[in-house]
Amino acid sequence: MSQVTRHGDVLYLAGQVATDVEQDMAGQTRQVLACVDELLKEHGSDRSRILFCQIFLADMTQFAAMNAVWDDWVMAGHAPSRATVGAALASPKKLIEVVVTASAS
Repeated sequence: MSQVTRHGDVLYLAGQVATDVEQDMAGQTRQVLACVDELLKEHGSDRSRILFCQIFLADMTQFAAMNAVWDDWVMAGHAPSRATVGAALASPKKLIEVVVTASAS
């Protein structure tokens, strides 16, 4: 599986999950968003160029905890379109998965 696929000037990131699944929702969200930052940087982009984001939560009652971290992370004036849904993730300890589409230029 590719972590990033590029088509023209658009980057498609695979679903990013936390590596330390012992963290709570806020901790896992910080980890995932740091991964997004790193992958975008590696491909000449950054969070200000995110076009769309899909967030999958294992437990929608944790939405507020995730959203607080998101609000601190997203750049003012560059908030992308976003969808957040509840979903069964690959492991019961994984609380969040984030998929990003971004402009490379």
